[in-house]
Amino acid sequence: MNAIEAFSPRRDPLRLAFSKAPWAGAWYLFASLFAGTALFGITLAAVACGVVFGVTVAGIPLLIAAAGVVRWCADAERARLRPLLGSIATRYNEATGQGLLGRLGTRWRDPATWRDVAYLLGLYVPLFALGLTVVTIWLVLAAGITLPIWYRVPWQTIHGVRYHGYQLGYFPNGPHGHPGYGFYIDTLPRALLAAAVFLILFLLFNYVVVAAARLHAVTARALLRAPEDPLRQAREILSRPGPLSFPGCTARPG
Repeated sequence: MNAIEAFSPRRDPLRLAFSKAPWAGAWYLFASLFAGTALFGITLAAVACGVVFGVTVAGIPLLIAAAGVVRWCADAERARLRPLLGSIATRYNEATGQGLLGRLGTRWRDPATWRDVAYLLGLYVPLFALGLTVVTIWLVLAAGITLPIWYRVPWQTIHGVRYHGYQLGYFPNGPHGHPGYGFYIDTLPRALLAAAVFLILFLLFNYVVVAAARLHAVTARALLRAPEDPLRQAREILSRPGPLSFPGCTARPG
């Protein structure tokens, strides 16, 4: 089984929390924020440089190099996906033309190159937003579970009075002043109650973490792998022995 285990709604929240799925999913989303940004910047710089100078003859080698950079970035992402989804098969067209123009046409007419560009550039913003949102909420909920340890560390001074505690809401006049909206955590029982609520939310949010990580990884695999042959299953069926075939039966000429 791969690192992100098969997501099943029948798995209870406690078992899910003690499995590899949410932790591997959270790490994958967190690492994607940095790896995806780096690959996006490299790809964008290479493609932009090639397009800007591509109007001249001197820009042809740059466009060829840009396609190579795109392929390298896609390979780096495939390597990052390998522990989660296994090896991702890919297929690029071999250069058939002669000279720089032939290589240029082969590289940029290859659908695999454009699928790499679609993932590295086109999907960067939505996937980054998804990962950032999910990881941030997951970390906030995890931090909330530890409230009984540090709830008295935050403090504020209001009208010369110093108040210790963590506020979930809006309390401009302190924990007992008016107006006040939310839940002010200034005692251990309140901190324990808040931690219990955060724990429940954390256990439930693990489903979101796993689903988001799988969505990200499966989307990457769909674009970065070679498209499957739609007739593959039909060819496999036709290549198998038929129901009337007998072992040792060979066709005779004539």
